[in-house]
Amino acid sequence: MNFKDKPDTHFKSVDKLDKKEAAEQIDALREGINHHDYLYYVKGSPEISDKVYDKLFNRLEELEAAFPDLQTEDSPTRRVGAEPVSKLKKVTHKAPLFSLQATLEKEDIDSFLTTAQHKAGKDSVQCVLEPKFDGLSVEVVYKNGHFDYGSTRGTGEEGEDISHNLKTIRALPMELQHKDETPASLAIRGEVFMPKDGFMALNKRRIERGETAFSNPRNAAAGIMRQLESRHVADKPLDIIFYEILATEGAQPATHQEVLKQLSRWGLKTCDLNQSASTLKKIEQYHHRLAEERDDLDYEIDGIVIKLDDHDLRNAMGTRDRSPRWALAWKFPPREEITTVEDIVVQVGRTGILTPVALLQPVDIGGVTVSRATLHNEDEVHRKDIRVGDRVRIMRAGDVIPEVDERVKTPGKKRAQEFHMPDRCPVCNAEVTREGAYYVCTAGLACAAQLRGRIQHYAARSAMNIDHLGEQTANQLVERQMVSNLADLYTLAVDDLKSLEGFAETSAKQLHDAIQEAREPRLDRFLFALGLHHVGRRVARQLAEQFHTLDNLMKADQSQIEDIPGIGTETAMETEHFFRDPANRDVIKRMQEQGLKVHPMPRPEKKPLEGKTFVFTGSLENFTRDEAKEQVEMLGARATSSVSNSTDFVVVGSDPGSKRDEAENIGVECIDEKDFEKLINKHGKPAGG
Repeated sequence: MNFKDKPDTHFKSVDKLDKKEAAEQIDALREGINHHDYLYYVKGSPEISDKVYDKLFNRLEELEAAFPDLQTEDSPTRRVGAEPVSKLKKVTHKAPLFSLQATLEKEDIDSFLTTAQHKAGKDSVQCVLEPKFDGLSVEVVYKNGHFDYGSTRGTGEEGEDISHNLKTIRALPMELQHKDETPASLAIRGEVFMPKDGFMALNKRRIERGETAFSNPRNAAAGIMRQLESRHVADKPLDIIFYEILATEGAQPATHQEVLKQLSRWGLKTCDLNQSASTLKKIEQYHHRLAEERDDLDYEIDGIVIKLDDHDLRNAMGTRDRSPRWALAWKFPPREEITTVEDIVVQVGRTGILTPVALLQPVDIGGVTVSRATLHNEDEVHRKDIRVGDRVRIMRAGDVIPEVDERVKTPGKKRAQEFHMPDRCPVCNAEVTREGAYYVCTAGLACAAQLRGRIQHYAARSAMNIDHLGEQTANQLVERQMVSNLADLYTLAVDDLKSLEGFAETSAKQLHDAIQEAREPRLDRFLFALGLHHVGRRVARQLAEQFHTLDNLMKADQSQIEDIPGIGTETAMETEHFFRDPANRDVIKRMQEQGLKVHPMPRPEKKPLEGKTFVFTGSLENFTRDEAKEQVEMLGARATSSVSNSTDFVVVGSDPGSKRDEAENIGVECIDEKDFEKLINKHGKPAGG
């Protein structure tokens, strides 16, 4: 049987095969599938249709199910669906995985060549030039031509075993070609990376679901490859390139060019941009060419790697503690804050508001890699006339949230169509309605994105303060349909939580205990934790002080709420609607049945810092920013984000921004964290609630 060339997909019924016939067909199918994986994922030139490939794969699965004793670990069917590992084991590398010394200066390249020429006693030395992939460096080990295991670079001497996840990457062969020519043991080095189009698609899905986007493809690849369950990796767009033999039984090739040829002969993917050079001029031309072409490549590179070709010369050059002397990385200058809008996607927040987000070609802004930026709302997109494919200038508003500042005009370039918000929610497909400048999903907690967001917000430190309940855990609780509303959190058992990825007996018990301990909040904390539209911490405190108990607030009408100074009609209307909604009342009732007891808010008294205004800048050691604001607000003061003549105190932490200088220029008092603590303690530090 030959499934390599024009494979026949008309198969005899499995129950009519004896074991010998099944074994022969299984071997032939594995060989054929591996061959077509190589053509598709390594060579990029498939010879059969997806439909034919699926028939071959499904037939192999059917045979292995019927003859389970013929299953093998290196079968193509074992790439996905493997049992999750309990943790990532430590692995000692066959040989050190050195990091590369890097430079931005041409003079350092000249010095590198001069040193190598002197050591070789020649006027020129041959180098191999390669793109510097911005990915995850890995060691992959083969035994007798079969995949054995793979690990992360880690410390360079020791890494983590990620074999279960590497198997899901189709470009990585489970069996080498010409395996009769392979050494008994072979350790090679490669780079796992995420192609740009796959990265953009992944971030689009994450943003639409209300999850945090990955900042760049390298972080995405590194985070995904350390998952404990390969089923969460198998559908991710990962690829791998190989570029070095680390260790082998028997003789190594004499040059790096021969190594690359040998890797390719074994069916391992190498980079088609590699080339040789022996002069600084040729190296500079290569560096310049790739710097210009990097935006058009389907993967991220941040420079080039220059390696001596001759292995004897490499040995003569030797190594430093953590890097070889025979190789050097010449990095590209960081991209400026002007970049390209690759896509505009719509994110669904916990309150149902749809926000357009620009997915960007990653760009460095003040030392931070930015790959997404808010576009606020449809009106803002139209006002700035931002479209997919535009060049834009990015700014970080308040040094935190990246946003698109303006479009950079590119004369002569054809532009994409104007952006419009969707009519249906991108997560749950419910109807979308417009409320003022915003579009809102009408599904409420039936929308998975809103539910995930509400769980995260409910558990936040400034809300119910439930440790260990972050974004990833909230996602799993919703995806596995373990939580359909906030009341379900209190019904989760330790065994339920143990089934989540990343949890074992101890961590599951810790989360369970943290949820159970979050049963007696003060009213203002509980109101903020519920995540009502327009109800932040300040409004939650106003509501709690006015109505004192949860029962009183749930009975209040719009006019009573609107009578509170500073609360507008829209907030009052939204609050009344929330507590009159039968579904919300039912969730609160179920929470109370599970032991939730909301403590009344203390009656407001004259507060010692009433009328004072605080601004915080820099990082505080003993408070988060929200905690510091809560302290002053509980004492009657306001916390604002900008310095003005009405500011009374600017609290200065470590690494402060420009706000300290602004305060000093207009004569506003600046105090450090120690003085801030003395001030709030003097007036009676309020309970955290």
